[in-house]
Amino acid sequence: MSALLSVVDVGKRFRGLIAVDRVSFTVEAGEIFAVIGPNGAGKTTLFNMIAGVLAPNEGTITFRGERISGRTPDAVCRLGVARTFQIVRPFPALTVEDNVVIGALLHRTEMAAARRHARDVLATLDLFDKRDFRASALTLPDRKRLELARALATDPKLLLLDEVMAGLRPTETDRMVEILRGVNRDMGVTILLIEHVMRAVMALAGHMLVLHHGAPIAKGKPEDVVRDQKVITSYLGQESI
Repeated sequence: MSALLSVVDVGKRFRGLIAVDRVSFTVEAGEIFAVIGPNGAGKTTLFNMIAGVLAPNEGTITFRGERISGRTPDAVCRLGVARTFQIVRPFPALTVEDNVVIGALLHRTEMAAARRHARDVLATLDLFDKRDFRASALTLPDRKRLELARALATDPKLLLLDEVMAGLRPTETDRMVEILRGVNRDMGVTILLIEHVMRAVMALAGHMLVLHHGAPIAKGKPEDVVRDQKVITSYLGQESI
C-alpha cells in the first residue's frame, strides 16, 4: 500500500535563496509525523507547497496516490488536506460556531448539516459551550483550538499543523497534546505537524524529519533523531543531551 502523503525531491527557490532543498519523506495513514528545525529552516515553505499555496520548483508531492504539487489550495483541501497557520486569524466578528460552519460547508450543501457537523467538532475540542462567543473574545488557547476546529470541519484525511502549540503554557500544551491524540485516534486523521515544543513532539510523533537551511539532516524515530549530533548542534543544543 502506498503512503498517504509522499514528498519526493521537492525544492523551492526564491530568486537566489534555496528555501527547501530536495526534501523527501512519506507519511503513512494514521500516523503523527513531525517536522522540526530552527527558524528559517524551510518548514512553513514545505507546508505551503503541500497545501497548494506555493508550487515547487522541482520534485513531486502526491496525496492518496494523486499528484497534488502545483494544485490550488482549495483543490488540495477538497481532496482531504487541511491546515492551520502559525498566526491564527479567525473571522473576529463571527461567532465561534459560524467560523467552524464555514469549513463544514466545504462538503455539505445544507446549512443544517454543516451546523450539526460544526457543533460535533466544537464538542470534540471543548469549545461547544463557547459556540456563541465572538471569535475576537477568545483567549489564545481557545483561538488555537478554534483554528484546529476550522480545519477539522473540512473533513480532512491529513491535517497540517503549523506550530499549533506556540505561546501555550505547559498545562495548555498538555491539553492540546491530548486533543491531538484524540483527533488522530478517534477521528482517524493523520497529522503532519511543525512544532518547536519538543516535549509535545516527543509525546506525539512516531517519526520526524529535521530541516536545516532548507535541507533534511535527519529522519526517523524521535528517540533516535534527538540523539543525532547534527540535530543537537544545529537545533536542540548540548543541554538536550
